Formats: sequence, structure tokens, C-alpha cells
Amino acid sequence: MAVDLGASRIRIHVRDEGLVVDEPSLAAVDTRTGDIVAVGSVAARMLGRVPGHIRVERPLASGTVADVDLAQQMLRHMVSRHVLPLRRRKRGVRAVVGVPYGSGPLTRKAAVEALSALGLRRVELVASPVAAAVGCGVETDQAEPVMLVDCGATTTQIAVVAFGDVIAGTVVPVGGDAIERAITEHVLARHGLELTSGGARDICLRLGGADTFPVTGKDVRSGWARNAAVDTSALRTVIGVSLVPVLDGIGAVLRGLSADLVVDLAARGLTMVGGAADIPGIDATIRAATAMPVRVQPDPRGRVVDGLARLIDSKPPKRPVEKAAPSENPAEHSPVAEIEDFASVA
Repeated sequence: MAVDLGASRIRIHVRDEGLVVDEPSLAAVDTRTGDIVAVGSVAARMLGRVPGHIRVERPLASGTVADVDLAQQMLRHMVSRHVLPLRRRKRGVRAVVGVPYGSGPLTRKAAVEALSALGLRRVELVASPVAAAVGCGVETDQAEPVMLVDCGATTTQIAVVAFGDVIAGTVVPVGGDAIERAITEHVLARHGLELTSGGARDICLRLGGADTFPVTGKDVRSGWARNAAVDTSALRTVIGVSLVPVLDGIGAVLRGLSADLVVDLAARGLTMVGGAADIPGIDATIRAATAMPVRVQPDPRGRVVDGLARLIDSKPPKRPVEKAAPSENPAEHSPVAEIEDFASVA
């Protein structure tokens, strides 16, 4: 299995079966009993619509597993109907999981523990920027550098990848959630409207249209539902301000590179992936700030899981081994060590 544990969505690709899970990373929990009421898209529809004793939580945040126990239960609900038949195979099931660039031992341990509870025989980790690069069609033996900006829900990973490894990179704690919060606050301050749970995301996806467009929310004074016409240019300014830390991160990565690499990247440009990459205008904002060509990949949300799937499809299964257990030595879990085995495939 190829597993992308995103803060916004969980995607799981099974060899020879394709994408079997593509669900929001949400779980609805009954606080009185501790039981899970719903997961995925069903839990997403419950946001803002449930009684007080039911809490909708996101067990994955900031590129890590924030609540291992809840994440295990959520994954078990999502994949049981696909994993259980696979476990009957003689060789068992191996999972390849994307983890953020620069993630520490605790983050990797949490990812391994969350999946090991499903009964997998082996859990292997791959740096997400490397997986995204492979998902964009970059070969693991390609020498030409590729700059990736993976704009997720809670973080943005910025990395330069070549020869199947990360040459330089950084993680910025700003993503689609920060953009949506800024839009929500802008609409509240300017129009006195409280948006629905998915209202800010809907606004993001409509920015490529007319100069103004209507939105619906709750009037904070009257409590009634009301429409308001929001200005597209004002929203673009709000998004631009939210992206300042991302622009600073791109500059920091470029300043740490050699002149040869910077000149190569200036000609090749940077590639955007991740769930927030498809917000209209983000690519133009980064292009104006960096003077570099910017390309948004088709289906930017699925590049990491697609890259992981290509890696497992190109690598023959290993002989049966003991279930993976996190090492106490952080060096054994370095991003380079984790992907060296895949780089040899090409």
C-alpha cells in the first residue's frame, strides 16, 4: 500500500487495485463514550451540525500524527474492507508512507505506530517531497534539480530534489487552512458574515471568475442567513498576505543553494503540488515575487500518493520480515536512508 497521511485528506493506493481510499482526515467522536461515530466524508458533513457531545477532530496535523490512537481507529474504519482481504495473501502487506521533509524521530514513530496497528508486516517511510517529485514524473536518477512547493492544509514543504533525494528544503507552518482563516476573518470584518465550515474553501475556488461574487453566511447581528457580494481583488490581497511566510521560505531555500543550482532552477522554474495549489492566483503571486516560472501540476492533491504508488510498483516485494519497529537511533530514520532503497530501482 502507498499511504499519504495528509492533514486534509488520507489517500491509500493498493498495488494492482489503484486508489482505494480518498477521504477527509476527520473523525467524529462521542465524548461520552469515546467511540468513533463517523470518519472521512461522513464526519466532514457533521462539522457544525452535531450536538455538543460529538466532537469532529483531525488526528493528523502539521505533517504529523497528533493523536496516534484516534488515527489508528480512523484508519481502521477507512481501510478495513480493503486491508483485511490483502492480509490473507501469503506475503502479507507492506505499506510505504510519505512523511514531511525534516520530520524527526517522534513524527516517524507516530506514522509507523498508526499503521502497524492494522497488522501490516512492514512500514517504510519516504520523504514527501521525493514522493511528490516522482508523482510529477521525475525519475529517481534524474540529475537536474527540481524545486517543489507542496502547499498542504497546515504546512507548506519547499524542497529542491535531485537524484531521488532532497538537496535543500524547509517546512513553513502555513497552508490552505491559514488562507481559509484569513478569508473567513476578512468576510466577517468587511461584511459581518460568519461563513459555513466549507465556505472559505468554496470562495477560494471561485476566485478565478468575476470581479465580485455572492457568498452566503450567518449575519452576526441578526442571526439570519444573508448574502453579500465579496470583492475578488480584496480577497487576492488577503491571500497574498497569507503567503508571505511561504515566499520567505522559498527565498531562504534559494539563498542556501549554490549559484549553479539557482541558475538552473531559475530556468526550470518551480512546481506546485498539494491541496492548496489549485487556489486560483497562488501561482501568479509566487511568480511575481520570485520572477521564476511556476507550474501547478494537474491533480496537485494526488501527486504524493501517486509518487508512492510508482515507487512500490517499480520495486519488487521483499522477503517477509518482522513488522517495522521505530529505532531509537534517529540517524537510522534519516530521509536519505529511507529512500536509498527506492533510488536503486531506476
